[in-house]
Amino acid sequence: MMMSEKMPAMLNLRRPRDGARRTARGAALVAGAAAALCLCICPAGAQTMPKQQPAQKGAVTATIPMAVPPSTSAGPPLTLSLSDALTRAEKNSPDFQTAVTAVKLAHEGQVQASAAMKPQFSYLMQYLNTQGNGISPVGRYVTNDGVHVYRAWGVMRQNMPGSFFIDAGPRKAAYMKAVADAEQEVALRGLNVTVTRDYYALLVAERNYAIAQQGLKDSTHFLQITEALEKGGESAHADVIRFQLEVNQKQRALDDARLAMSSARLNLSVLLFPNFNENFTVVDDLDTPPPIPSFQQAEGMAKDRNPDLRAALAIYNASGADVAMAKSAFFPSLGIEFDYGIEANAYALHSVNLTAPKVMQPNLGYFVTYSLSLPVWDWGTLRSNLHIAEDQKQLARLNLSYAQRQMLNSLYNSYNEAAVAWNELGNLRRSADLAARNLELVTMQYEAGETQVLQVLDAENSLEQARNDNAAGAARYRDALAALQMLTGSF
Repeated sequence: MMMSEKMPAMLNLRRPRDGARRTARGAALVAGAAAALCLCICPAGAQTMPKQQPAQKGAVTATIPMAVPPSTSAGPPLTLSLSDALTRAEKNSPDFQTAVTAVKLAHEGQVQASAAMKPQFSYLMQYLNTQGNGISPVGRYVTNDGVHVYRAWGVMRQNMPGSFFIDAGPRKAAYMKAVADAEQEVALRGLNVTVTRDYYALLVAERNYAIAQQGLKDSTHFLQITEALEKGGESAHADVIRFQLEVNQKQRALDDARLAMSSARLNLSVLLFPNFNENFTVVDDLDTPPPIPSFQQAEGMAKDRNPDLRAALAIYNASGADVAMAKSAFFPSLGIEFDYGIEANAYALHSVNLTAPKVMQPNLGYFVTYSLSLPVWDWGTLRSNLHIAEDQKQLARLNLSYAQRQMLNSLYNSYNEAAVAWNELGNLRRSADLAARNLELVTMQYEAGETQVLQVLDAENSLEQARNDNAAGAARYRDALAALQMLTGSF
């Protein structure tokens, strides 16, 4: 850096036009040669490029190729749009499939809660073999009226606790199903944000790689022009060195862009495929962004279709059902059991009466058991359960209020982010076009010897930066749009 400060004339050479300029050119060539000599003898700390030395022990002597994952499918690569990527990610995302399973479990909970409100039917068959007493035909146990007792019952049982009369169980199950549905929607929208970010990260990485390739090509072109000018005596050797350094830098930038592109492809592949597969391409739609709706439309969609609000509301309603169930535990519980079938000393519809052998008696019949259970004293357990349910309901109310405020906060931030990104798209495109036009003009001026080396380098870097900024801005808008749709749903 000290050499460039001491000899600025070396970097501001122009093509000579007359005899006076030829004299200046000769002096500049001498200065350039002196500068090159100084650069060759500068210490390593000056970031010079020494000549190739014999390989030392342990030194890197060859370029190591990048690791390329094996492709699981032969043939042409699979072309995926963003919609295709989202569909594939839904099938292979563990988090989303966990939410899907939770919805299925909540549905089964609804089925069981509804079944608990209905009578239960069962069949009972028993044979009671009782030791006789040796005196009468009855057994030694007073509950049995004979040595051999047969039971074959059809049983209908209905339990009716206090919560039965307020339909608390099915209501609680329905609220939990609503919570699971909302959480599944949250997981789906979160997955969409992740896939969208990785999808456009890959597109940006591919564009950056193409831009780096073009940058290396342009730098090599200018290096060749400068070498030709140097041979004709119209450019200093310092300019050749400067462009050679630029080519080396562009090569490193190309390697970094290749690495970033490979990483972005791997990140997206993990989301989309059940097996390790990189044999796919993505559709580049960065230049055709969808428009953003008005804020009034986005706000209406967020209020009606926001899954976080639905989940918070369902949790609050479920906590209300818990309070009702806790209160119902203080009331009596009823139970009915209806048994119909046989309980006799013979497994038959009719049998001989043991006390009157000539009399045939029917065995088929029924009996009904009615029960009433009333809580009297439980050392405060029921009241404690009620307090727990009420505290949970109070917390659910607070969470619902916070979710509403948080939704509005996120809506304003996400919408403003998307609006700013949308407004920047046109500016970024124009900047990229202007930078490309500027490089064309500077190239013509440099070939005619009418501009400086630094202007060429600045035009190259400006074009590369403008193109990278354009791709990054387009991806930023897509990411902001996905974050907004996390709150509002698709539009």
